Amino acid sequence: MNDPLSIRRLYGRRQGHKLRAGQAALVEDLLPRISVPDEGPLDAARLFGDDRPLELEIGFGRGEHLAGQAAMRQEHGFIGCEPFLDGVVGALVHVEEKSLGNIRLHMGDAIEVLERLPDASLDRAYLLHPDPWPKARHAKRRFMNDGPIGLIAAKLKPGAEFRFGTDHPVYVRWAMMVMGRSPDFDWLVEGPQDFLTRPADWPETRYEAKARRIGHEVWYFRYRRR
Repeated sequence: MNDPLSIRRLYGRRQGHKLRAGQAALVEDLLPRISVPDEGPLDAARLFGDDRPLELEIGFGRGEHLAGQAAMRQEHGFIGCEPFLDGVVGALVHVEEKSLGNIRLHMGDAIEVLERLPDASLDRAYLLHPDPWPKARHAKRRFMNDGPIGLIAAKLKPGAEFRFGTDHPVYVRWAMMVMGRSPDFDWLVEGPQDFLTRPADWPETRYEAKARRIGHEVWYFRYRRR
């Protein structure tokens, strides 16, 4: 696996529009209570106070999928990583509205969290609609690369699931190449409908809905950790 220092992500602005009063209150009051600790090893006991199954979403956007998964499996603990404040605010709104006590948030790079988790500690990991960095010279910036995927594999339990979704044709071809050469995963597919149809337990994100509105095809990939 690549040196983790070589697989850091680069982001632009972390905040877009000015926060409204209610949003700012969530950042001030709720976010500190459910944030992933800044330092030290991480596990379910430290994050949730018990030995529950853990799932992690990399770049959760506005949090629709993260909140949907957390609502479906409230006995699991969910870690969401997102570098942009607007997205974190969206997740905080879901946490408050749905009273979700099984979510912890990290406003930053998912690699920072993955490195601190024990090996073979995750039951699922999600990478949905990541930045495609479509120009060839930017390919090394894609999260879907050998180094990050090897790190995800190390943190998943044997038999655990990694889910990936995109509507970008360049990225989907790249991802299939990266995952196809990985020694750590089996693609859970029997026919085209397995990657053209969103599974029932895969909540739709607003990004995915927007992609469909503008006529983009969306692809859904499920992989099992060997």
